[in-house]
Amino acid sequence: MTGSDHIKALRLAMIDIQNQKDFRKIDIKKVGVKNIKYPIIVLDRARGTQLVNATINMYVNLPHHFKGTHMSRFVEALNEFKGQINIKTFRTILEKMRQKLHAHSAHMEIEFAYFLEKTAPVSKAKSLMEYGCILIGESSAEKSDFLVGVTVPVTTVCPCSREISQYGAHNQRSIVTTKVRFKKFFWIEDLIKIVEDSASSEVYSLLKRVDEKYVTEQAYENPKFVEDVVRSVAVKLNKDDNFTWYCVEAENFESIHNHSAYALVEKG
Repeated sequence: MTGSDHIKALRLAMIDIQNQKDFRKIDIKKVGVKNIKYPIIVLDRARGTQLVNATINMYVNLPHHFKGTHMSRFVEALNEFKGQINIKTFRTILEKMRQKLHAHSAHMEIEFAYFLEKTAPVSKAKSLMEYGCILIGESSAEKSDFLVGVTVPVTTVCPCSREISQYGAHNQRSIVTTKVRFKKFFWIEDLIKIVEDSASSEVYSLLKRVDEKYVTEQAYENPKFVEDVVRSVAVKLNKDDNFTWYCVEAENFESIHNHSAYALVEKG
């Protein structure tokens, strides 16, 4: 008996517990694997591509008559697209998951840190800035859904504080999370730019003193409530008919309160 024949014989002799019947008659909406750490290549407008370390969740539905799913097949499906995981191939990966696991629906979430080179406004010092990105998709025989999200740090200055204070105004770092559905490919960089342009000022990794002066004064001249930020992002997204749906959330980590200020706006 050859080595391959021996392996085949072992496989035939092993009982496939997952494929056994389950008699509790309860469907499972999502079953799969979470927190897979996986290197992927994403599209980068300036450099062509960017290698990132992603955290991936992969699920399928499980009908009530099956005891379990085959967890190893999720990683097998992922390996088939190594180096080709991006906005353009996401739906194809979902279909491969459905086929491999004989499922009606498949769901996948990919989170990763995306780095852009930013230039300080006055000194022109360059540094890398981190942004959080997420790709979320679901596919079934009836429908397909896919959205992209970015998490962008910004600065906001309180308009009320500026109005009532004789000296200065309180400001804070804010996190704006924007998720969109769309009709055609777009660059992640453009979505980040929309958010940064909607705040009092951008955030930078590296600033010299001349830059700090510029950014502080720019933010002071452009005060924004948390409500202003989400509305400004929404106005910009409404002008682009490529975006069919969006959800924009902003959280201000208040500098003079022991709580955050929060706002959310959603299209549709």
